[in-house]
Amino acid sequence: MNAGPWHEGERAMQARVGVAEKLAEFGPRIMRGFMPDQHRTFFAQLPFMIVGSLDEARQPWASVLAAPPGFAHSPDAHHLRIDALASAGDPLSSALVAGVPVGLLGIEPHTRRRNRMNGVVSEIDARGFMVDVGQSFGNCPRYIQAREPVFVNESRPVLEARRMDHLDVAARRIVEKADTFFIATAHPSVGDGDASHGIDVSHRGGRPGFVRVSRDGMLAAPDFNGNTFFNTLGNIVVNPRAGLLFIDFETGDLLQVAVSGEVVWDGPELAAFEGAERLLRMQVVSVLHRPAALPLRWGRAEMSPFLADTGDWADVARLSESAESAR
Repeated sequence: MNAGPWHEGERAMQARVGVAEKLAEFGPRIMRGFMPDQHRTFFAQLPFMIVGSLDEARQPWASVLAAPPGFAHSPDAHHLRIDALASAGDPLSSALVAGVPVGLLGIEPHTRRRNRMNGVVSEIDARGFMVDVGQSFGNCPRYIQAREPVFVNESRPVLEARRMDHLDVAARRIVEKADTFFIATAHPSVGDGDASHGIDVSHRGGRPGFVRVSRDGMLAAPDFNGNTFFNTLGNIVVNPRAGLLFIDFETGDLLQVAVSGEVVWDGPELAAFEGAERLLRMQVVSVLHRPAALPLRWGRAEMSPFLADTGDWADVARLSESAESAR
């Protein structure tokens, strides 16, 4: 068991919402230094894995690896082997070396199960890499859209990736229709040996269009009620850099976006967004669009039942217009 699984950013967020004392007590039971058997079995049945890493400039990136189930497997409770490597155009490809920290998210959308594991790469070879467990913990199923992946023809053509400093029309379209994204964050002292000072990668879900793109390219997303661990937002409190991953579930396009984020605790937009407890506002730093890079496709999604109690940006706009008219 970890004696102190929460770092100062997580504790600050927990204190602000009044759960710090509870999580100080239960934290060591929640954040394990090993994988329970059910997590080990779960990872082994997945056809894809979300990975958080840092580039040479210590910018977090979120990536995805995909291969037939069994490509992730656990030889023992303290190690996870992943028999897959990122393509040359993915920031993960240059980030994976022995000794570097990574964040892992195993998610099975059609069953709405997800488990996380943060650790350190202990070895890497031509087939894949091994991760030593630092923190292992589960997540609730809220806000996961149920959709099941299937593999497509591996001989599909490789399309040229596009690197940009902003969202172009195609990238903006992916973001504006998304009901899901993944976010990688890191403590500024990542790699110092403290298990809580690592990289984390997490899931975010909402109604289609829940990520707003403003005219100047700024992104905003609601933060709904969750487990109150604040792994992601706690990292952003102490290190605003983050990496977003949007998957186009129809085309297999991957959109990886480096951002600088901040947590918004009040204001008219937050007040008008039903179900949102905070907003995450993000300035785009760089963009990597990789068309048809993922060999998976998903069918029609069943929206999470928890979204019934949440609004959308259209509601915010209507309320803002009403308030303006009243003046």
